[in-house]
Amino acid sequence: MKKIHSHLPLYWLGLLIITFIILSVMPIMAGTIMAFLAGQTEHARGPFPHFRPFYPSLIFFLGSLTVSIIISLALWTKILMPLGNISLAAKRVAKGDFSARIAPCHSLRELEELTENFNRMVQELGSIESLRNDFVTTISHEFKTPLAAIEGYATLLQDPSLSKEEQNEYIRIIIDSTRQLSSMAGNILLLSRLEKQEIVTNQASFKLDEQIRQAILMLEPLWEKKHLDLDIDLPSARYYSSPELLLQVWLNLLQNAIKFTPPGGTLRVVLKTSPSELTVSVADTGVGMDEDTLKHIFEKFYSRNEDPEQKGNGLGLSITKRIIDLLHGTISVESRPEEGSCFTVKLPVEA
Repeated sequence: MKKIHSHLPLYWLGLLIITFIILSVMPIMAGTIMAFLAGQTEHARGPFPHFRPFYPSLIFFLGSLTVSIIISLALWTKILMPLGNISLAAKRVAKGDFSARIAPCHSLRELEELTENFNRMVQELGSIESLRNDFVTTISHEFKTPLAAIEGYATLLQDPSLSKEEQNEYIRIIIDSTRQLSSMAGNILLLSRLEKQEIVTNQASFKLDEQIRQAILMLEPLWEKKHLDLDIDLPSARYYSSPELLLQVWLNLLQNAIKFTPPGGTLRVVLKTSPSELTVSVADTGVGMDEDTLKHIFEKFYSRNEDPEQKGNGLGLSITKRIIDLLHGTISVESRPEEGSCFTVKLPVEA
């Protein structure tokens, strides 16, 4: 990040010099006029009587010179230099350099606010540009597999000798790949936005237990298909935060638990309250994870399942972790192979 320091156009310097000359000459002219109007006495007193008429002009000149220097320096350091810095930084931003920053200005309140708002604006522009670049890079890398599947099976569908079963199978694969692309694009955009976000907006007070029940009901087709037993313990609790972000957390954790739990397993969701924090745990009786998997579980695009039928895009837990970090909470996981996993979310209770 480069900060812009003193920079001024040359014509501003010329304007300042002209202002300085005018401020210096005008008092001399005023002193001369006063001396002329006062007249001269025939018998001047004091030393150098012949220069006595010029004393007022000299005094005015020295005084005006001091005032001119003070005013010129104040204009230069407090107004012209900050404006010049803003002008140079704006030119760099116009050329696509979003690393330009203006050094803090401590002159006029309006200029100080202008500098702060300019830096904030450039930071937001840089974040948007970074988001775009990250999205393009990730899309080009992660989208190759489903796009290749769509292209390959769409080409095979042109074969007139295919049976009805083969056609249906190829169409199913194309639809699944299309859904994978759509889900991945949405998750990439959400994660990129969250990574650039530092402040949680749209906060409100809501019933946390009801929100978790809502998330469980939204996923009813998934856990009902596997005939999972639900063990729900959700006492009443209100919480002040972003309902949208927290709903995303519960959906991600529940979807993971359902995905990796075999038919007939158990899904347990528990909410505990205390004066300082709320604790939500989502546990399953699924396949579990080994130590190596636990080290990478929250990394982007890391997927622990190699089965193409169940393999996700590896973004759900990364999004969950980022949301919890934004809310100043913590998330941890305990798991053992073939013994299931338990994700625990702790959210601070603020006054």
